[in-house]
Amino acid sequence: MRVAQQDLAGLAAAHLRRPGLVVLTGAPGAGRSTLLRKVAAAAPGPVHAGGGLAMLAAVPALALSRALKARLPAHDVPLLAEAVRSRVRGGLLVLDDLQYADPATLAVLPHLAAHVRVVVALRTPHRLPEPSVAALRETATAWLEVPPLTREPALELARRAGGQLSDAALAAVVDRAGGNPLAITSLARQAGAGRGSPDTDIDQVAYAIATALADLPRPARTALAALGLLGRPAPAALLGAGADELRAAGLVTEDPGGLVPVSAYFAETAAGLLDAAARIDLHRALAELTPDAEAARHLAAAGEHQSAYRRALTAADRVAGGDRADLLQFACELPGVTIDPRVRIAAADALLAAGRPHAAARALTTTGPLGVEADVLRGEALLQAGDPAGARAAVRPVPDAAAGTVVAARDRILVLAELATDPAGALDMAGKISARYPTPPPGVAAALAAVGAAHRRPGWDTALAAAIAEGADPLTGRWSAWLLVEHLAADGRLTEAAAAARDAAAGCAADLAYSWQTRFLAVADWADVLQGTLIAASAGAGAAASPAAVPAGAAVRPAGSDVPGAGYSSPPHAGSPEFGSPEPGPAQPGSAEFGTAGSGLSAAAASDGVSAQAHAADRALRRAADLTDRALPADARGYAVAATALIEADTGLLAAARARLAVPDGHPATAWVAREAAWLDGQPDRAAQPPDGATAGLLTGLRHITARWAAYDTGAAARAAYASAFELDTPAPAIPAGLPAAARRTLTAWATGTGFTAAAQGWAGIALREQIRCLLAAGLHDTDPQQAVAALLEAEQLADTAGLVVLAGRARRGLRRHHVHRDTRSPRSGSQLTRRETDVLRLVAAGEPTRRIAGQLGISAETVDTHIRAGMRKLGARTRTEAAALALTQIEAAGPPGRDRRSAVLPDPEDGR
Repeated sequence: MRVAQQDLAGLAAAHLRRPGLVVLTGAPGAGRSTLLRKVAAAAPGPVHAGGGLAMLAAVPALALSRALKARLPAHDVPLLAEAVRSRVRGGLLVLDDLQYADPATLAVLPHLAAHVRVVVALRTPHRLPEPSVAALRETATAWLEVPPLTREPALELARRAGGQLSDAALAAVVDRAGGNPLAITSLARQAGAGRGSPDTDIDQVAYAIATALADLPRPARTALAALGLLGRPAPAALLGAGADELRAAGLVTEDPGGLVPVSAYFAETAAGLLDAAARIDLHRALAELTPDAEAARHLAAAGEHQSAYRRALTAADRVAGGDRADLLQFACELPGVTIDPRVRIAAADALLAAGRPHAAARALTTTGPLGVEADVLRGEALLQAGDPAGARAAVRPVPDAAAGTVVAARDRILVLAELATDPAGALDMAGKISARYPTPPPGVAAALAAVGAAHRRPGWDTALAAAIAEGADPLTGRWSAWLLVEHLAADGRLTEAAAAARDAAAGCAADLAYSWQTRFLAVADWADVLQGTLIAASAGAGAAASPAAVPAGAAVRPAGSDVPGAGYSSPPHAGSPEFGSPEPGPAQPGSAEFGTAGSGLSAAAASDGVSAQAHAADRALRRAADLTDRALPADARGYAVAATALIEADTGLLAAARARLAVPDGHPATAWVAREAAWLDGQPDRAAQPPDGATAGLLTGLRHITARWAAYDTGAAARAAYASAFELDTPAPAIPAGLPAAARRTLTAWATGTGFTAAAQGWAGIALREQIRCLLAAGLHDTDPQQAVAALLEAEQLADTAGLVVLAGRARRGLRRHHVHRDTRSPRSGSQLTRRETDVLRLVAAGEPTRRIAGQLGISAETVDTHIRAGMRKLGARTRTEAAALALTQIEAAGPPGRDRRSAVLPDPEDGR
C-alpha cells in the first residue's frame, strides 16, 4: 500500500489499535526508522523496541532479545512466540531492520500477529527467503511502502540539514536525492559545506553514503566499519579516536551499550568498502579487543580457524548452559581444524543438556571411531531424538569390559529402547539388568523404574521419585519426573501429580529448559482443573452447607405449592433431554440460590466463593489457553487443550470448547473432553460410544462414565435401569480393569443402579466434577425422593460454588422434577445482554477495575464479576476484555442513546423493571 509519507504514521497507528502486524518497507534511507519512532510515540502502553543487526544476523532471536532485554527460547518458534507475547502483552513490539533478522524471528512474527501489536521495518532490497516474505505478507494487517518524500517536505528537510542554502541549491539537492531522506540529509550537508554533488546517474543513496564516508578521516571510517563488523553497539574506547569524528558527523548516536550507527546500512557500507586485506586486519584487531566468545567469531571471519577454535574453547570454559553448548558446537564445525574427541564429547553432552539432541548427534558423527563414551552419548542423543532403533545400534559396540559408567549408560539406553519398541521384552531385559546391578547407578535405576512404572510393579512411584532425586543428570531427572506425573495422573492421584509437575517445572525454569517446563505446566494445570483444587477455599464452606442436613420436608414441596421468594425456572439446554445451562446472576438477599434453610451457608459467603472461583477459573483458563497456542510435544499439547476445553465447556463456553476440539489430536485427554463437551452440549449421541476397553487408567474410566451418561440420556424409554440404556435386552459393557477405585465404584453404581452417593464420596479430593456427576446420578436414580433431593441439592451447591454452570443447570433440572423451584432471578435472556450487563462491560472497556465499577453502579464486586461472566458466556468471549469489546460493538450497532435499544439489551431485574 502506497501512502504519502506524512500520513503513513497515522495509518500505521490506526492499524495497530488491535493485535496485528504492520510492515513498513522502503529503500535504504527512506525514513523507515523515523516512521517507527513516530508510530511508537503515538502508541498507548509500553513500547518494546529492537531490531536486527547485520553482522549478527545468524544469532537466533537477536532482534527480539534486544527489544525485550531478555534471553529468549529461540530454539522453539512457538515457545519463542509465547515468551515474547507474555512480555509484550498490551504493549507495542517495534522491530527495525528486519532484513537482518534470523529465521526464528521471521518465523515467530505470524504467531505473534494474532496476539500482540507488532510493527516492523524492512529494507528493500533484502535477502530474506521468499517463503518467509510470503508468510509475512499473508499475516500482515498492513504492508505499507515508505514512499519518497514529496517536494515540500523534502525541501524542508534539506533546508534544516544544509543551513543557508539558496532555493536553487535546495532544489538541486532534492532533485539529486530523489526524495530519499538519508540522501537529502547527506547531500544537503555536503552542499552546505561548499561541496557540490556530481551530476551522475549512480544510485543516490549509495552516492550519498560513499561521499559522506569519503569526507571522514581515516580513523572515523575505520570506526564506522568496526561498528559494521561488530553488529552491536560499542563503547567509544573500543572504536578509538574515530568515535568523536562519528559523533560530530551525526553518524552515530549514544546508546546504553555504547555508540550505535544512525543506520546499520551506513556501517555495513563502511565495512563493505574495505578491501579483503583491510577487512581481515580489522577482524584481527577486533579479536584483540573483544571477549573470547566474540573474538572466536572474528578470528574465524579472518580465516584463522585454529585460533578461533582455541578462543572458543577458552570462552566455553567460562560459561554454562546454552551458551557453552553454542560455543562448543561452533568449535566442532570450524573447517580445517582437527577437533579433539574430548571436545566433541563435551559438545554433545552440553547440547543434550540444552535439549538439542539432533545437534548432539551431529557433533559425534565422524568418519572414524571416537570411543565408547561417544557411542553412548550418541545413543542417548538418538534416543531423545525419537530413534530407539538407531540408539540401540549406536551402543551395541560398547563391550562389557568398558568402564562401569559407560556400561551402565549403555544398559540404560538398551532398556529404554526396548521399552519404546517392545514393553513386554523390556520387562525381561530389566530383570537381567537388575541381576547385573545389585545397587544400580542412578541412570540404570531410572530406566528400571520406568519399566516398573509401565507394568505397575509395587513401589514403582517410590522408585521413580528416587530416580528424580538421584538422577545422574538433569535429563534423567526430567524424564523420570514426566513418567511419574503421567502415571500418578492415570491412577487418579491428581494432587500428587500436580505437585510433582510443578516441582519439575520450577527446576526446568531454572535451567532454561523451556520445552520440558511447558510440558510439566500443561499437565499440572490439567490435574488442577480436573481435580477442582481451584475451589479449595470454598470447599470447606460447601461441606458445612451440605444439603444433606436439610430437615425432612424442608425442601420437598408438593406440586403447585407457593413459597415466597421461590420460583426459579431454567429452560432446558438446547438439545438436552435433562439439563439446562442457567445464566449466572447476582445473589439476592434471602435467595435460596446458594443454600437452603438450615444449610449454614450465607448468600454473601457463597457469593465470595463464586467470585474467588471465577477469578481462579479465569486464571487457569488463560494459562491453559496460552499453552494451546504453542507447538508443544504431543502429550503436553493434549493436556493443555483438554484443560482449556474442559474449563470452557463446564463454565458454559461450549462454542469455544467445540472450536478448540474441532481438530482431533489423538491424545486420550482431548478424546475424553471432546465427548464430555458433546454431552454437556446436549448431544449425547456424540458421546455415547464406549471407549476401547483394552486401555486402563483414570481417563479410560472417565470415558466409560461419560458413555454411561450419554447412553442414559439417549435411552429415554428406559431410565429406570442403566443396562437398558445401551441396548434394551443386553447388559451394560464390562468394567475394564486397571481403573482407579473411584472410577470403578462409579461404573459399578451405573451397572447396579445404586450406590451413587457412596461413589460420590470416593471422588472427594480426586475430581470435583465427577463427585457432582455421581450426586446427579443419585438424584436421578434414588427411589427415595428425600434422598434424591438431598443429593441434587448438594450437587447444585458444589457446582454453583465451583462455577460449573452446566452441571448446576442439570441439578436444578433434576430438582424441578421433584417440584423444587428455587429461582429468584429473571428467565434467561438468550444471547442478548441485559442493561446492567451492558453497563458493566462498558465500564470494563473503559479500563475501570472491578471495585470501581461496583462503586459506580452501587452493586457488590461479586455481582460485577457475575455480570462479566454472564456477558462472556453470552458473547462467546474468552476474556473480560474481549467481552467488553464485543459489547461495545453491540452498543454501537444499536445506535445513539436516544434510539430505542430494546433490541440490543434487555432490562435487568436489578433495575426494578
